[in-house]
Amino acid sequence: MVQFKNDKEAADAFHQSYLQLTKEVSKVIVGQDKVVKLLISSIFCQGHSLLVGVPGLAKTLLIHTMASALHLKFNRIQFTPDLMPSDILGAETLDKERNFKFIFGPIFANIILADEINRTPPKTQSALLEAMQEYSVTIGGKNHPLEKPFFVLATQNPIEQEGTYPLPEAQLDRFMFNINLDYPTLASEIEIVKNTTSEREQSVDQVMTADEIKFYQQLVRRVPVADNVIEYAVKLVHKTRPNDGGDELAKQYLEWGAGPRASQFLVLGAKCNALMNGKYSPDIEDVQSVAEPILRHRIVRNFKAESEGITEEQIITRLL
Repeated sequence: MVQFKNDKEAADAFHQSYLQLTKEVSKVIVGQDKVVKLLISSIFCQGHSLLVGVPGLAKTLLIHTMASALHLKFNRIQFTPDLMPSDILGAETLDKERNFKFIFGPIFANIILADEINRTPPKTQSALLEAMQEYSVTIGGKNHPLEKPFFVLATQNPIEQEGTYPLPEAQLDRFMFNINLDYPTLASEIEIVKNTTSEREQSVDQVMTADEIKFYQQLVRRVPVADNVIEYAVKLVHKTRPNDGGDELAKQYLEWGAGPRASQFLVLGAKCNALMNGKYSPDIEDVQSVAEPILRHRIVRNFKAESEGITEEQIITRLL
């Protein structure tokens, strides 16, 4: 790994690596620049993301392409109603000598795609919680650390609601971003069809190593932030709390507001967003650019908001 003289030089290198990474991903993924940027930001902030989109929008291909460009081990877990926690984490079995041996589950990878996470019961959903928060799993009283960097991308299908188990608020709060994946534009879809119906295959080059990713994760945390930017982020989160001196809009349309983890992620996300844009310190605009995907799944609308068709996005926009 390249040694940098100072953090300013490292920040410039990170900006160039980010541009190269987006260029490699765009070879395969067309027209989802905002989604790609949020996923990259989530990885370098040591967070996890929840991706909400209808089937067929290349969610699996997106995260697989990202793993290839970052040269990380990738596993996909298809969540189903009969999936057990041991199917994700692994289990202890008896070997030939009748000694217990731990068989590692698919969670032991750098990038995990938890496909349709709301299709499995809460018991299995919760198997991810310790891994996401502590970067380790406990089986049979033994703690097994996960290899870093470790990133979970969970997907949800917003169409089919029968036979699904909505994620509890405590688990939703573990995800840094809630990312909406929309249909591609007409021009993008034409390009997608051209690329996927011909013999041409796009190869993705490796952009950085695991050690470089871990270094950049620490660099993001070292980015200096002005007090007024931190104060803005915390005040924004406080505005969402109807029962704790929140904004009049929150009192009118929200049942519950965001917790302290939202404030932490707003500042971290702003730091990473600044570095990706070639800046050395975030400003209020950087906080605003990551506010919607961070707050969207942390505020709970009340009956009045639902009856009037007021969305979380509209509330966040007005709070900003």
